[in-house]
Amino acid sequence: MAQYCGVIGEALVDVVVSDTATPRVHVGGSPLNVAVGLSRLERPVLFAGRLGRDAHGDMIASHLRENGVRCLLEPDAAATSVATARLDPTGAASYEFELDWTLPPAAALARDFDDAAGGPLHHMHAGSIATMLAPGDAEVMALLERISAVTTISYDPNVRPTIVPDRAFARARAEESVRLADVVHASDEDIAWLYPDRPLRESLQAWQRMGPAFVVMTRGAEDIVAVTAHGVVERPIVPVDVADTVGAGDSFTAALLAALDDRSLLGAANRGRLHAMDPADVESVLIYASRASAITASRPGADPPTRAELAD
Repeated sequence: MAQYCGVIGEALVDVVVSDTATPRVHVGGSPLNVAVGLSRLERPVLFAGRLGRDAHGDMIASHLRENGVRCLLEPDAAATSVATARLDPTGAASYEFELDWTLPPAAALARDFDDAAGGPLHHMHAGSIATMLAPGDAEVMALLERISAVTTISYDPNVRPTIVPDRAFARARAEESVRLADVVHASDEDIAWLYPDRPLRESLQAWQRMGPAFVVMTRGAEDIVAVTAHGVVERPIVPVDVADTVGAGDSFTAALLAALDDRSLLGAANRGRLHAMDPADVESVLIYASRASAITASRPGADPPTRAELAD
């Protein structure tokens, strides 16, 4: 029986705008990008994210099908969500959003995942607006609580202050999510916004003490930092000529999870081994994830690598 990874979160269309090129339209959304990244790395993936019955929704549904990702939720009457990504001269993106995050009840979501997977999920990934934007956030958190005993969980806050401007709420919800998670990936921008008065590394260490096996922070062109029960691991990024950074962090997350799964460290039965990882194993999965992120950053839009590309 296939061991399915579940992903829950937003599916949307990215409209990428810069001063030097014609606007481009890409399918996006951080959790959707992770789902596609996992599928391209040959993991069976079930994705729960809402779509509208419109042209943008059709584009997203086609993208998921073409990448081997099964979407659990049927399109609805509301408009498909849109993110406008504005690129600065270095290729870094800032975002504006038009979003609808409405979901079925957590019990129905859990049943849909179980039915599609033929039993409990092997692993679940959540993050971004999924855990912070009403009304769907309540259902996502209830779902994670419901499944936490029977599957491993990963979390990426992917904080969007323009969507969730209440820092105290976002911090509390991030910490609630971290306590449920086995693996956490965040950017330095996420951590700095959530904890502006505390050094980044102290915030990572505080999160790791809440329960995850390890917490990883990516910092753009600077070294990657991971905190485990054994201490701190740092790895330089893979250098690359950047086309843009859209989806690069999501490719990092997908490859990180795939590398852990390659080592039989995902799934509830393997949780003890995941939490006992030594620094050398952590370093090796960071290298793999960094290579995936670099490939994505080297080409326009959220275009994660295949397993074959990472094997080259």
